[in-house]
Amino acid sequence: MKRLMGNLQEKRRKDRLPVVKMEIDYELMRLFEAIEKEDEEEMETIKERLEALRKEWIAFQ
Repeated sequence: MKRLMGNLQEKRRKDRLPVVKMEIDYELMRLFEAIEKEDEEEMETIKERLEALRKEWIAFQ
């Protein structure tokens, strides 16, 4: 049973990794736009989201 649960978690991680990559790309695009608009509040919000995605990415490694 433990092996089955471990296999399911590993599959979920592998399925989630491409999604995390796309989310990082999207947030970087948004950050670029916020920098161009000089929107400090939006930049901070996006940076926090990127930090959470970075931590999730590292957890996959």
